[in-house]
Amino acid sequence: MEERRRINQQIRVPQVMVIDEEGNSRGVMNPEEARRIAADQGLDLVEVSPNARPPVCKIMDYGRWRYEQRKKTKKQHQTQTKIIKLRPKTDTHDLETKLRHARRFLESGDRVRFVVRMRGRERAVTERWIAQLVELTSKLEDIGVTTGRPQLEGGGVTSTVEPRKAKD
Repeated sequence: MEERRRINQQIRVPQVMVIDEEGNSRGVMNPEEARRIAADQGLDLVEVSPNARPPVCKIMDYGRWRYEQRKKTKKQHQTQTKIIKLRPKTDTHDLETKLRHARRFLESGDRVRFVVRMRGRERAVTERWIAQLVELTSKLEDIGVTTGRPQLEGGGVTSTVEPRKAKD
């Protein structure tokens, strides 16, 4: 929860210690004079240490300070691995839909793992499914990077695509 601070007209004490926006002490003065100095600079007078005697107030842009405090506490995006399961007999329209889902996951910063599950005789032609997976992941090269070749794993073939790093 965000703590509330007294600003400008809410400060009602006879004397305050004033610190300017660079962090330099301006001395002890009455709050009206400190508010006038802050207003001349287009800033606010904010009480930062109410328990000190006299209370310590700082001249700053209170709106920007609150925005930066909220931004610091906001949770960062945790990268997840999204799994998209396929079968060798998955229809082309279904593959396009799964590609759209993968594209959306990559754009939001998650990695995508394609898993082709095979049964019975489908395992005899694993090279065909590996080639199909390579073709599928190549359609995402504009926004993703395939990490390594597709690998045989358990009862299927897997391939992982990671999002491209944003160019700064």
